[in-house]
Amino acid sequence: MTQTNPVSSDHTPLSRTPLYEVSLELNARMTEFSGWEMPVQFSGISREHQAVRTTAGMFDISHMGKFTLTGNQVLEQIQRLVPSDLSRLQPGQAQYTVLLNPQGGIIDDLIFYYQGLNAAGQERWVVIVNAGTTQKDKTWLLEHLDLTAIEFQDLSKDKALIAVQGPQAVAQLQEFVSEDLSGIKAFGHLEATVLGHPGFLARTGYTGEDGFEVMVDPAVAVALWQSLLLAGVTPCGLGARDTLRLEAAMCLYGQDIDDTTTPLEAGLGWLVHLDSKGEFIGRSVLEAQKQAGVQRRLVGIQMQGRNIARHGYPVLHEGAVVGEVTSGTQSPLLGYAIALAYVPTALSKPEQILDVEIRGKQYPAIVVKKPFYRRSP
Repeated sequence: MTQTNPVSSDHTPLSRTPLYEVSLELNARMTEFSGWEMPVQFSGISREHQAVRTTAGMFDISHMGKFTLTGNQVLEQIQRLVPSDLSRLQPGQAQYTVLLNPQGGIIDDLIFYYQGLNAAGQERWVVIVNAGTTQKDKTWLLEHLDLTAIEFQDLSKDKALIAVQGPQAVAQLQEFVSEDLSGIKAFGHLEATVLGHPGFLARTGYTGEDGFEVMVDPAVAVALWQSLLLAGVTPCGLGARDTLRLEAAMCLYGQDIDDTTTPLEAGLGWLVHLDSKGEFIGRSVLEAQKQAGVQRRLVGIQMQGRNIARHGYPVLHEGAVVGEVTSGTQSPLLGYAIALAYVPTALSKPEQILDVEIRGKQYPAIVVKKPFYRRSP
């Protein structure tokens, strides 16, 4: 009897990554995420979280979108789509940035990796985007790129992606990679040999820890996962990925940022390079916001009791609703409840006292500096 994939809320079958069967063998608890059936936890969110903070953990992130751009005018064209100055990138460097709509809203947050020129003198780029926005991003890029000058490849279903994160992540991964990884700086990347096969490795991640994201063919991904498992690396699911990124105050698309939020409102002003680049979509909106000041900001808040602020909970000041929680959790490392929330700029400074409404009652919270956790150098 053929096993059919579970269906999503819109009745379409859920996709599965090349590591799906491996996750089942490890008794992972599965969940729907952005149209994929993904492991939410293996041995427990807190244990997996602590493994990444203290030793090393690995995540199946094969659900993320993976594109390549090759051509003679790639930089010139993608410069118009983002507020960051990508011309500063040297081969082997990458930039975290955002795609913007004409209103300055964030279509997605993503990373552009510049690989340099190929033998024909054409630029080579890798682009990694969020799982839930892969089709939206692809459509946007195809609408705004000159496809007579640029070859666009969608490798989302063809390649697997594993994130190895934590203080011991690089040392653990090095055993299975031929090239020396020690000299690769943060947001650096290289084409390397993984278990004897070609791979793309980037010193990036979504946990606040050091580590690499590894893109390889599906069969190589399975072999690498099993090799790392035997070496003692802890398998981690989406649950720990969420608590880790929140401690590091990294935004989750669709919750903390979306089409209605600008990078200046979201605390991503460091991605906006108005002085060093020319025209780009949404520039006039960001210029006006920069000049007038934003009306609201995404802030970190710490609950003052045992209650946890969750996504969508109202934020109050002196009894009036002034904002909303976008992400919240009990921090496994810090031992108290943390959250991100949009509040009026006047109430966004650290030490500001606020309240969060939880099940009809108000509980005190305080604005704190982001991130909640920063790893030691």
